[in-house]
Amino acid sequence: MSGLARARRPAMPRLCRGAAALLIATLTGLVPRFALAADYHREDLRIPFAAAGPSGLEALLIRPQSGGRFPLALISHGAPRDGAQRKTMSAYQFYAQALEFARRGFAALVVMRRGYGTSDGTAENGGPCGRRDYLAEARYSIADLKAAVEAMAKRPDVTTEGMIAVGHSAGGFNTVALTADPPPGLAAAISFAGGRGSRADNDVCQDNDLVSTFGVFGRTSRTPMLWVYAQNDKFFGPELAWRFFTAFTKAGGKAEFVAAPAFGEEGHYLFSSGTAEWPALVDGFLAAHHLGLTTPLDPPTPPALAPSGQLGAGGRKDFATYLAASPHKAFAVAPNGAYAWRTRQRSAEAARAAALEACAKYRPDCTVYALDDALAAEPRTRDK
Repeated sequence: MSGLARARRPAMPRLCRGAAALLIATLTGLVPRFALAADYHREDLRIPFAAAGPSGLEALLIRPQSGGRFPLALISHGAPRDGAQRKTMSAYQFYAQALEFARRGFAALVVMRRGYGTSDGTAENGGPCGRRDYLAEARYSIADLKAAVEAMAKRPDVTTEGMIAVGHSAGGFNTVALTADPPPGLAAAISFAGGRGSRADNDVCQDNDLVSTFGVFGRTSRTPMLWVYAQNDKFFGPELAWRFFTAFTKAGGKAEFVAAPAFGEEGHYLFSSGTAEWPALVDGFLAAHHLGLTTPLDPPTPPALAPSGQLGAGGRKDFATYLAASPHKAFAVAPNGAYAWRTRQRSAEAARAAALEACAKYRPDCTVYALDDALAAEPRTRDK
């Protein structure tokens, strides 16, 4: 095996090694236009891309608030088994993940590919399960990612030198494909549970063809990569994941394989469902390649909002959790103390509607108590 491909077939979980890292963001005097709490800049974007029509691609940017040019961390989402769910997706579903990379000194960009969320155009389609063209599917998807890189390269607060690419599931597959034809400045890449074509648990369309496609990527990919698969991933199980890795590295690709411990009931969601387990894996990899901050920045400070007096002990505890949760979010309460809350919605208005709908299952007289980081009755600045 070449480069970082040092892993033996893993029988037990293995973690990356930690090391000191160098700060690669060169600070300038840029003044941010918007701010998230007191620490981070958050901005909703539309990425120009002719193939996506006049409205372009939906995207979310998070970076440290302090002035400077920060290296890009390009984050690519997965694809639901049910294609009808594509339009319900939002860049805010990866807010917490993007924030973790912003804490490490990156300008983290979550970009929704064509046909997902509010991004116009047709989603990638490799054909029917029995005749899947994974290579064509990858080429279609990475055109969207490269459009995002091109747009970010023009910004005064972002640099594509020393950038990284990060992907989950189909986004991990696309990230591997991106390293095979990399944009200038790509320094490293991370694939969480990378793959395509899962139609049911442990059932992947044309798995031999998918393995071969990873081999094609490996012929030209020379970007250092980290591949992470949980041991209880039912989309791309341990045996199949190792076949991907073997095909990729035997063809010349550079990657390090991590067999992560089982995660919840479905290990496929190790990256997309939280931030408790995977950052330690990423930190060792970034440090080994002198990328990111030596010590992550503090997370945003939750707003100091008092819970509703109608809430009981359980409700007050959940309200504290709500305050630290990802936007867009809303907390609804009924006069008798019934409550519900929703986070990671596309807009504050969507969060309001979702929280009220959830609370109405318990009481018909719910009202919104908090919206994002303010009490609902307080004046709020217009959503960005």
